[in-house]
Amino acid sequence: MISSLVIASRESRLALWQAEHVRDALAALYPAMRVEILGMTTQGDRILEVTLAKIGGKGLFVKELEVALAEGRAQIAVHSAKDVPMELAAGFRLAAVLPREDPRDAFVSNDFARLEDLPAGAVVGTSSLRREAQLRSRFPALDVRPLRGNLDTRLAKLDRGEYQAMVLAVAGLKRLGLAGRIRAALAPEESLPAAGQGALAIECRADRTDVAALLAPLDDARTAACVRAERAVSRALGGSCQVPLAAHAVIDGDGLWLRGLVATPDGRRIARAETRGAADDAEDAGVRLAAELRRRGADEILAALEG
Repeated sequence: MISSLVIASRESRLALWQAEHVRDALAALYPAMRVEILGMTTQGDRILEVTLAKIGGKGLFVKELEVALAEGRAQIAVHSAKDVPMELAAGFRLAAVLPREDPRDAFVSNDFARLEDLPAGAVVGTSSLRREAQLRSRFPALDVRPLRGNLDTRLAKLDRGEYQAMVLAVAGLKRLGLAGRIRAALAPEESLPAAGQGALAIECRADRTDVAALLAPLDDARTAACVRAERAVSRALGGSCQVPLAAHAVIDGDGLWLRGLVATPDGRRIARAETRGAADDAEDAGVRLAAELRRRGADEILAALEG
């Protein structure tokens, strides 16, 4: 039995909430085990002047934590599943995916109740090309601008009047006790979520089978199946922060319902598709959906983005 465990985590308030959530779950399972948190500042946290898409994507939130795992300074790392690169670095595995929080996007504003209420030219902040593309497609008259920094920093910019509204993740706001800031949760039909959105993933070294066994009771089979399907779509399409790509799965009865889209950042071209499959064959559903998206124009969109 492992007597102590160190969790590598980013030091933002939300990341530490997530690490503490896992720590408390482990403490409930293994009361005799000592669990500590190693707070770290990643490159993605340090570079705030430019968008993630321009500096290498969300993997910048993961690399330093993986170094801590490789060096033995920590045994597990806790991530927002949507921040985990679709291809993990060699020598690592996702050992558990926790039950999902609300995966939807949130409309946040001090002055307006709905996106539909925003006047032409209103400044809307968002941190992802996926949200930006869907906003621009539905509301081309809005002034959609990039948004960086942790959740508290972003909300402070809203409160200072730098933005009239923001589109953020419902899950992060709820986890930090900020659900009262949500004016409306956007249905997937309005803003399809990112792969893994709302789910927490625990990473460990691939050779630490003892650690993986310890984490097994935390794994939620339904959420894990959905996240596998979503990540398979993104992986098959080479998805990254540079690509406005959404993939969202739900367990529907005994099966899995998976929807996805690929768009240009301006929202003028969007390829959409959906499929259904068995929950125990989730990755196959993701691969099939990616193929259908290609048939519906995703390849042309991706080629234009690369150009």
